[in-house]
Amino acid sequence: MRFSDKVVIITGAGRGIGLSCARRFSKEGAKVIIAEVDESTGAEAAEEITANGGEALFVRVDVGERLDVHNMLAATLDTYERVDVLINNAGVWLGGPFLEVEEADFDRVMKVNLKGAFLTSQAVGRQMIKQIDADGRPRRAESGYSIINMSSINAITASGSTVAFAASKAALNQLTRAVALAFAPYGIRVNAIGPGNVSTDLLKTVSAEPEIRDLIMSRTPLGRIGDADEIASIAAFLASEDAGYITGQCIYADGGRLALNLTVEKSRRGGEPG
Repeated sequence: MRFSDKVVIITGAGRGIGLSCARRFSKEGAKVIIAEVDESTGAEAAEEITANGGEALFVRVDVGERLDVHNMLAATLDTYERVDVLINNAGVWLGGPFLEVEEADFDRVMKVNLKGAFLTSQAVGRQMIKQIDADGRPRRAESGYSIINMSSINAITASGSTVAFAASKAALNQLTRAVALAFAPYGIRVNAIGPGNVSTDLLKTVSAEPEIRDLIMSRTPLGRIGDADEIASIAAFLASEDAGYITGQCIYADGGRLALNLTVEKSRRGGEPG
């Protein structure tokens, strides 16, 4: 198994893509930290993984709070004494017409989506460097440590109703590049994943409306909505030795949306999303 005895912290792992990542890394042998602000979903996720023969620890954390991040890392080290992979998946989406966006809402999105990734990457990165120094590894050697940020195609595409979210993800992409360069001398790789439309609880509800489903299909050449497990597979690849020469990149999993110049003809669209 690729991640046998590795310790993986996944923020926002109580549901959706984060939970799929937790399941995937556990299946491949990792000890998983379910770092989640929602105590109910976080505890349930950890119990599920444990019940299926994996090893998981739930830690409540608000990634936008420095002390919470400190306590999350402390709990990880108290239990497992190390950390090998960090997946910054925690995020919030708040939409609405630009002129109606409240300052507090804009700040909340930036606090979780951007500041949260900054705080966790900084804290966990320091710990990874301590582990590298303790092992006596040469600088610029491949360390096996990896940080993965969950971005979005909205880092590139945008609309007037996704101002805060789009801005936070665009900034997250630049944070990914900058941190990748900062950690390159230690062999710590930093990358991002930019999902398109992925089957989460929110999207399932929205896409139940025929007009919305038709709109999604019109801009998705592959003719279907992505699955959270497919995003987890990319995260596993980026954290593995197979991606040992990849850093500072964002892999977009969007069913071809970013390559699309015109909307897909209705006759060529897929059926039910899923």
